[in-house]
Amino acid sequence: MKRHNEMGDAALVVRRNPLDGTLDTAPTDPTGPRFRIEDIFPCVDGGRYAVKRIAGEIVEVWADIFREGHDVLAAAVLWRAQDGEDSAEWHREPMTFVSNDRWHGRFTPPTPGWYLFAIEAWTDQYATWHKEFLLKQAAGQDVSVEAREGHELLTQLMPADSYARGMVEAAAHLFASTGQHAALLDETLLATMSSSAARPDLSRSDAVPLVADRERARAGAWYEMVPRSQSKVEGRHGTFQDCIARVPEIAGLGFDVLYLTPIHPIGRAHRKGKNNAVTAQPGDVGSFYAVGNENGGHDAVEPELGTLHDFRALVAACHAHNMEIALDFAVQCSPDHPWLKEHPEWFKKRPDGTIKYAENPPKKYQDIVNPNFECDDRIGLWKALRDVLLFWVDQGVRIFRIDNPHTKPLAFWEWAIREIQARDPGVIFLAEAFTRPKVMKALAKLGFTQSYTYFTWRTEKNEIQAYLSELTGYPEREYYRPNFFVTTPDILPVQLQTGETWMFKSRAALATTLSGNYGIYNGFELIEHEPLPGREEYLNSEKYEIRTRDWNKPGNIKDYLKRINTIRRENGALLQTADLRFLQTNHDTVIGFIKESVTGDNAVAVAIALTDTQKDFWLHFGDIQIGPPGAKRPVRLIENLVTGERHWLEWNGIRLRIDPAADPALIFRCQA
Repeated sequence: MKRHNEMGDAALVVRRNPLDGTLDTAPTDPTGPRFRIEDIFPCVDGGRYAVKRIAGEIVEVWADIFREGHDVLAAAVLWRAQDGEDSAEWHREPMTFVSNDRWHGRFTPPTPGWYLFAIEAWTDQYATWHKEFLLKQAAGQDVSVEAREGHELLTQLMPADSYARGMVEAAAHLFASTGQHAALLDETLLATMSSSAARPDLSRSDAVPLVADRERARAGAWYEMVPRSQSKVEGRHGTFQDCIARVPEIAGLGFDVLYLTPIHPIGRAHRKGKNNAVTAQPGDVGSFYAVGNENGGHDAVEPELGTLHDFRALVAACHAHNMEIALDFAVQCSPDHPWLKEHPEWFKKRPDGTIKYAENPPKKYQDIVNPNFECDDRIGLWKALRDVLLFWVDQGVRIFRIDNPHTKPLAFWEWAIREIQARDPGVIFLAEAFTRPKVMKALAKLGFTQSYTYFTWRTEKNEIQAYLSELTGYPEREYYRPNFFVTTPDILPVQLQTGETWMFKSRAALATTLSGNYGIYNGFELIEHEPLPGREEYLNSEKYEIRTRDWNKPGNIKDYLKRINTIRRENGALLQTADLRFLQTNHDTVIGFIKESVTGDNAVAVAIALTDTQKDFWLHFGDIQIGPPGAKRPVRLIENLVTGERHWLEWNGIRLRIDPAADPALIFRCQA
């Protein structure tokens, strides 16, 4: 852009309007907009990434808004959908002044999707005149000239709306004919002018992106199932029909999401044997993460599981029981995957002409090769992976658990997630990434709906409290939705390897009550706990073999899981993560906390034992208040949601007894 070099010349400042992409010109105005709009909340990294919210719920917006002088200011929140039929139309909601130049507004994204919101501010010229006129009048000053100024403002700021224009013209005529000041001071006239008058110094902030997800994004109980291990016949490969047979039982336990490990054909080259043996024996089924053989790749199903029609029947069976299917998506291929023949350019060759198998030194995965995201035909590769996801969306899958997303380009996931959600905004993506914290957070920022966490390794009271304080603090709570998996096929944590029932219950109770989303891996309910010596992995892992189980095995904790899942469903406070406050206890091995529902109509307090000894302890609520906004009061009464016992608090607390052998968790509904 060309500017005049001399400061005395009229410089032309050009700035981009963030709302519509057009250029605003501000002659002789090198300072930019008149107003300062700062510290917008919510906002992630200055608006680089989207804030996460739930469709149909109010989004609270705050900002510092100011300019020089003492004029009366006005502000509004603008919002619209980023894509679709409504993307061209901006909606406006008024903001109100709170204190210290802090303003507040709100809007409600009606349906799942990606949105933009921004803030605009302007000087309310007529309200400024109105305020100053009344101050001078109250001081006994002559206000005749000021009245004439008010009359001139009415004619200068005449609204375009016919109804408002008629009201303003009537007021102006009344003053002109009678000279009565009251004609200019009517509150209805003031409101009309505030909403309809011209705004010559209107200033607008940069737009902030927001993604509104469906409710399942915030709350869900996940049951991870290995489909080929669901047969009732010892050693027989499970089928989708076997999975369907288990759906009523799993739904009856209170789970919302049935998560399937990969269901695709498994490679034969370098197939792994039992316990990850490098050489498979006859009859070994291999790892389901070695995707692809002559029967197809990522858009095919393992023939022994059944057909695509059978898979769709499983999806329908889940829907009939108010459950959803989550599908594992692993971006990796066996050496037998069709893509290696159809698109060899998608894979990087070594100097000897071979394709390097996957490694995570010292771990080796001889049965897996990784696509090369930097290949010459990377656009074709990226589109092919996107199309795989779209294929499964067409089969009724709306939740994907992404395996190891941190080992693939971040830019790919940001693009792919937007591509999928542009077609179906209700699709949910869970990032299975146990890696460096900043990488995990980056994945959440760029679009992953939910994220795995370090909960599995947080066992001490101070560790749990510090970690949850991080996840529920600002800015993490604006973009990072944790999903607390107690176990996975890859991870049998040390604390569960002794097989103590109370510990399984304690970890389940922590996961279900601390996080809106949590999950277990099949076999957890049976207290499966035998590890590989010295490792946090299962011995005889069903990643490499078929397991046949008695799902009603004596000693199982299915009833316990059903109970806490039922309590979750009945108490909205437990179906979210962000509103969490820790309570004081006088015991280092008892953790206490309170959560409230989004609307403030439900509050639940929880105390969980972290060791196996009985103990008496004091649970103190301090000055915590609960209830809807504007009607919050201290907690006065708690009701045990298992026994029904009710207790009045004394000195803002209560003395309780916990017996981990019976139940390591005490869960109370709170009343003010």
